Amino acid sequence: MDETATEEPALPPAPGAEQYPSLSLANSAIALPGGRFVDLLGTPAEANQWLTRHGLAPVDVGMREMCATQLRALREQVRALFASRVAGLPALPAALQAVNDALTRVPTAPLLHWDEKNGPYRAMPHPTTEIVDHALATLAADAAELLTGSDAERLTACGSAPCNRYLLRRGRRHWCSTRCGDRARAARAYARRVRPGAD
Repeated sequence: MDETATEEPALPPAPGAEQYPSLSLANSAIALPGGRFVDLLGTPAEANQWLTRHGLAPVDVGMREMCATQLRALREQVRALFASRVAGLPALPAALQAVNDALTRVPTAPLLHWDEKNGPYRAMPHPTTEIVDHALATLAADAAELLTGSDAERLTACGSAPCNRYLLRRGRRHWCSTRCGDRARAARAYARRVRPGAD
Protein backbone atom coordinates (compact mmCIF):
# COMPACT_ATOMS: atom_id res chain seq x y z
CA MET A 1 0.00 0.00 0.00
CA ASP A 2 1.30 3.46 -0.88
CA GLU A 3 2.44 5.73 1.88
CA THR A 4 2.17 9.46 1.54
CA ALA A 5 5.15 11.34 2.88
CA THR A 6 4.99 15.02 3.60
CA GLU A 7 8.66 15.87 3.69
CA GLU A 8 10.43 16.89 0.52
CA PRO A 9 12.75 14.19 -0.84
CA ALA A 10 16.41 15.00 -1.25
CA LEU A 11 16.18 15.02 -5.04
CA PRO A 12 17.67 17.78 -7.16
CA PRO A 13 15.38 19.46 -9.68
CA ALA A 14 15.08 17.38 -12.84
CA PRO A 15 16.98 18.78 -15.84
CA GLY A 16 14.86 21.58 -17.29
CA ALA A 17 12.71 22.11 -14.18
CA GLU A 18 14.53 25.29 -13.21
CA GLN A 19 13.90 26.71 -16.69
CA TYR A 20 10.28 25.55 -16.98
CA PRO A 21 8.08 25.94 -13.87
CA SER A 22 5.48 23.68 -15.50
CA LEU A 23 8.04 20.86 -15.51
CA SER A 24 8.62 21.50 -11.83
CA LEU A 25 4.84 21.45 -11.31
CA ALA A 26 4.53 18.10 -13.11
CA ASN A 27 7.30 16.75 -10.88
CA SER A 28 5.70 17.91 -7.62
CA ALA A 29 4.08 14.48 -7.17
CA ILE A 30 6.97 12.06 -6.75
CA ALA A 31 6.91 8.26 -6.71
CA LEU A 32 9.79 6.81 -4.70
CA PRO A 33 11.12 3.27 -4.28
CA GLY A 34 9.31 1.12 -1.77
CA GLY A 35 5.85 2.38 -2.75
CA ARG A 36 6.41 5.75 -1.10
CA PHE A 37 4.88 8.90 -2.54
CA VAL A 38 5.62 12.56 -1.88
CA ASP A 39 3.16 15.30 -2.84
CA LEU A 40 4.79 18.73 -2.61
CA LEU A 41 1.30 20.28 -3.01
CA GLY A 42 -0.39 17.97 -0.51
CA THR A 43 -1.67 20.68 1.83
CA PRO A 44 -2.57 24.33 1.31
CA ALA A 45 0.56 25.38 3.23
CA GLU A 46 2.78 23.15 1.06
CA ALA A 47 1.11 24.47 -2.11
CA ASN A 48 1.74 28.04 -0.89
CA GLN A 49 5.41 27.19 -0.19
CA TRP A 50 5.79 25.66 -3.65
CA LEU A 51 4.26 28.73 -5.34
CA THR A 52 6.45 31.04 -3.25
CA ARG A 53 9.63 29.10 -4.17
CA HIS A 54 8.71 29.55 -7.83
CA GLY A 55 7.95 33.26 -7.51
CA LEU A 56 4.23 32.78 -8.14
CA ALA A 57 2.79 33.85 -4.77
CA PRO A 58 3.85 35.85 -1.75
CA VAL A 59 4.74 34.09 1.50
CA ASP A 60 1.75 33.21 3.69
CA VAL A 61 -0.94 34.27 1.23
CA GLY A 62 -3.44 32.17 3.17
CA MET A 63 -3.91 29.42 0.59
CA ARG A 64 -7.14 27.48 1.02
CA GLU A 65 -7.78 23.83 0.18
CA MET A 66 -9.86 24.80 -2.86
CA CYS A 67 -6.87 26.69 -4.32
CA ALA A 68 -4.45 23.84 -3.57
CA THR A 69 -6.91 21.45 -5.24
CA GLN A 70 -6.95 23.65 -8.37
CA LEU A 71 -3.15 23.59 -8.48
CA ARG A 72 -3.04 19.79 -8.07
CA ALA A 73 -5.71 19.41 -10.78
CA LEU A 74 -3.68 21.50 -13.23
CA ARG A 75 -0.62 19.41 -12.36
CA GLU A 76 -2.43 16.22 -13.36
CA GLN A 77 -3.57 17.74 -16.67
CA VAL A 78 -0.05 19.01 -17.43
CA ARG A 79 1.32 15.54 -16.61
CA ALA A 80 -1.23 14.04 -19.01
CA LEU A 81 -0.10 16.41 -21.78
CA PHE A 82 3.57 15.64 -21.11
CA ALA A 83 2.81 11.89 -21.16
CA SER A 84 1.00 12.26 -24.49
CA ARG A 85 3.91 14.24 -25.97
CA VAL A 86 6.53 11.75 -24.75
CA ALA A 87 4.52 8.75 -26.03
CA GLY A 88 3.69 10.45 -29.34
CA LEU A 89 -0.04 10.04 -28.70
CA PRO A 90 -2.90 12.52 -29.15
CA ALA A 91 -3.57 14.69 -26.12
CA LEU A 92 -6.61 14.05 -23.98
CA PRO A 93 -9.25 16.71 -24.73
CA ALA A 94 -9.84 17.28 -21.00
CA ALA A 95 -6.14 18.05 -20.47
CA LEU A 96 -6.11 20.53 -23.34
CA GLN A 97 -9.29 22.17 -22.05
CA ALA A 98 -7.89 22.48 -18.51
CA VAL A 99 -4.72 24.20 -19.72
CA ASN A 100 -6.66 26.49 -22.05
CA ASP A 101 -9.09 27.36 -19.24
CA ALA A 102 -6.16 28.30 -17.00
CA LEU A 103 -4.60 30.35 -19.82
CA THR A 104 -7.73 32.43 -20.32
CA ARG A 105 -8.75 32.83 -16.68
CA VAL A 106 -6.93 36.14 -16.21
CA PRO A 107 -6.14 39.11 -18.46
CA THR A 108 -2.94 38.66 -20.43
CA ALA A 109 -2.40 42.33 -21.18
CA PRO A 110 -1.82 45.19 -18.74
CA LEU A 111 -5.07 47.08 -18.37
CA LEU A 112 -5.42 50.84 -18.71
CA HIS A 113 -5.89 52.74 -15.43
CA TRP A 114 -6.14 56.43 -14.65
CA ASP A 115 -4.57 58.13 -11.67
CA GLU A 116 -5.98 61.57 -10.86
CA LYS A 117 -2.51 62.88 -10.07
CA ASN A 118 -0.36 61.26 -12.79
CA GLY A 119 -2.86 60.42 -15.49
CA PRO A 120 -3.08 57.17 -17.49
CA TYR A 121 -0.95 54.10 -16.80
CA ARG A 122 -1.10 50.38 -17.50
CA ALA A 123 -0.88 47.62 -14.91
CA MET A 124 -1.85 43.99 -14.53
CA PRO A 125 -4.75 43.41 -12.12
CA HIS A 126 -3.42 41.28 -9.30
CA PRO A 127 -5.60 41.42 -6.20
CA THR A 128 -4.95 38.81 -3.56
CA THR A 129 -8.04 36.86 -4.59
CA GLU A 130 -6.55 36.32 -8.05
CA ILE A 131 -3.08 35.15 -7.00
CA VAL A 132 -3.87 31.49 -7.65
CA ASP A 133 -5.55 32.28 -10.97
CA HIS A 134 -2.44 34.18 -12.06
CA ALA A 135 -0.20 31.33 -10.92
CA LEU A 136 -2.32 28.80 -12.83
CA ALA A 137 -2.26 30.99 -15.96
CA THR A 138 1.52 31.39 -15.71
CA LEU A 139 2.06 27.64 -15.29
CA ALA A 140 -0.35 26.82 -18.13
CA ALA A 141 1.40 29.29 -20.45
CA ASP A 142 4.75 27.77 -19.51
CA ALA A 143 3.48 24.25 -20.25
CA ALA A 144 2.12 25.40 -23.61
CA GLU A 145 5.48 27.02 -24.42
CA LEU A 146 7.38 23.86 -23.47
CA LEU A 147 5.08 21.63 -25.53
CA THR A 148 5.24 23.83 -28.63
CA GLY A 149 8.76 25.26 -28.40
CA SER A 150 12.17 24.03 -29.45
CA ASP A 151 12.67 22.06 -26.20
CA ALA A 152 9.61 19.85 -26.83
CA GLU A 153 11.77 17.24 -28.59
CA ARG A 154 13.91 16.93 -25.47
CA LEU A 155 10.97 16.27 -23.11
CA THR A 156 11.07 12.74 -21.76
CA ALA A 157 10.09 10.66 -18.75
CA CYS A 158 12.70 9.43 -16.29
CA GLY A 159 13.83 5.97 -17.38
CA SER A 160 14.23 4.58 -13.87
CA ALA A 161 11.22 2.87 -12.32
CA PRO A 162 9.35 3.72 -10.17
CA CYS A 163 10.29 7.37 -10.78
CA ASN A 164 7.51 9.35 -12.45
CA ARG A 165 9.34 12.64 -13.06
CA TYR A 166 9.78 14.37 -16.42
CA LEU A 167 12.94 16.06 -17.66
CA LEU A 168 14.58 17.66 -20.64
CA ARG A 169 17.00 15.11 -22.05
CA ARG A 170 20.65 16.10 -22.38
CA GLY A 171 22.42 13.93 -24.90
CA ARG A 172 21.55 10.30 -24.23
CA ARG A 173 20.79 10.83 -20.53
CA HIS A 174 17.20 10.02 -19.70
CA TRP A 175 17.26 10.02 -15.90
CA CYS A 176 16.08 12.87 -13.72
CA SER A 177 18.88 12.46 -11.18
CA THR A 178 22.10 10.62 -10.42
CA ARG A 179 20.14 8.50 -7.94
CA CYS A 180 17.75 7.32 -10.67
CA GLY A 181 20.64 6.71 -13.09
CA ASP A 182 22.43 4.57 -10.49
CA ARG A 183 19.22 2.63 -9.78
CA ALA A 184 18.65 1.95 -13.50
CA ARG A 185 22.25 0.78 -14.01
CA ALA A 186 22.03 -1.46 -10.93
CA ALA A 187 18.77 -2.98 -12.21
CA ARG A 188 20.38 -3.71 -15.61
CA ALA A 189 23.42 -5.28 -13.94
CA TYR A 190 21.18 -7.43 -11.74
CA ALA A 191 19.15 -8.55 -14.77
CA ARG A 192 22.37 -9.61 -16.54
CA ARG A 193 23.47 -11.64 -13.48
CA VAL A 194 20.18 -13.50 -13.12
CA ARG A 195 19.91 -14.18 -16.86
CA PRO A 196 23.37 -15.37 -17.94
CA GLY A 197 22.47 -15.28 -21.66
CA ALA A 198 21.44 -11.61 -21.53
CA ASP A 199 23.68 -8.95 -23.10
